[in-house]
Amino acid sequence: MVNADILDDLKTRLIAHARSLGFATVGFAPAEDDPLRAERLDSWLEAGHHGDMDWMEARADVRRGPQSMWPEAASVIALGMSYAPSVDPFALEDAGERARISVYAQGGDYHVTVKKALKALARWLVAETEKLGLGAAELKVFVDTAPVMEKPLGEAAGLGWQGKHSNLVSREHGSWLFLGAIYTTVPFAPDAPHEDLCGSCNACQTACPTDAFPAPYQVDARRCISYLTIEHKGPIPEEFRKPMGNRIYGCDDCLAVCPWNKFADHAARNKAFASRAELAGPRLADLLELDDAGFRALFSGSPIKRIGRDRFVRNCLIAAGNSGDASLMGQAETLSHDADPVVAEAASWAIAELKAVP
Repeated sequence: MVNADILDDLKTRLIAHARSLGFATVGFAPAEDDPLRAERLDSWLEAGHHGDMDWMEARADVRRGPQSMWPEAASVIALGMSYAPSVDPFALEDAGERARISVYAQGGDYHVTVKKALKALARWLVAETEKLGLGAAELKVFVDTAPVMEKPLGEAAGLGWQGKHSNLVSREHGSWLFLGAIYTTVPFAPDAPHEDLCGSCNACQTACPTDAFPAPYQVDARRCISYLTIEHKGPIPEEFRKPMGNRIYGCDDCLAVCPWNKFADHAARNKAFASRAELAGPRLADLLELDDAGFRALFSGSPIKRIGRDRFVRNCLIAAGNSGDASLMGQAETLSHDADPVVAEAASWAIAELKAVP
């Protein structure tokens, strides 16, 4: 058994090193599977709330907990990087000719930044355990793309709590954290899980434009604008088109209204996530001109690139139809003949909406 004092010292130094790599918060959780978390996942999937995200169901068996994926895991290091916005996410709400892009996607791709820092921290941990004569630590690093429930693990590690919008909320960083996790064979002592501080507040529930919350702490992805604009590949269901407004990639509403954001430490924001000027409120007219090459060039290094030009232009056409801006009619008419049938259908809808403008 490893001396507890040695592990405590290693833990302290790991936290300091993680902060030097750009992480704003660090915590430690047990690696054992949590039956309650697994039960909630199963219920969510059974209700169909994952929509077309078949990958959630396909690997549900290993998503249930750390040791379901890797039985040798002894502890989990949960980490968060801040992307606290420098401007009000609602600032462009009434600017119909402009596109609203979710705060998290206005800067560099978080997958790249967080994973690079996680790998650097992992290398440091391996070297330190070897120096201490503990043998090289075994570990696995994860950022969003693996079957890992980062938010429940973040809560278990004391980073914050899963709010009624289902995202993690931190007392120090509000709703603005990118999460990563390291599973390791090093048996770090766990931190205390964070208490739920939502209280009677339901601001996130009432702010949702599409009523995506069937109950507090539950989200039906099929009704969520983030899901519809990013994950959903077909036509946007008509009942959600008007509520989308000018949101073309993601939605911040349920996060932005959280009262805990007034305590967010903006100085802790990682510089890699600072908004690019061209993504902080682009003109719809410019975005509707994008062909595949133009789309790839504009969104190089951005998480937006992964949805492709067709899905992106579909979203922009819905925003155009909601804009009341008749000057977009010509572009919509051109796109009504697009090779992609989903784009063409969205263009026809936009034309009908723009013709109806008084």
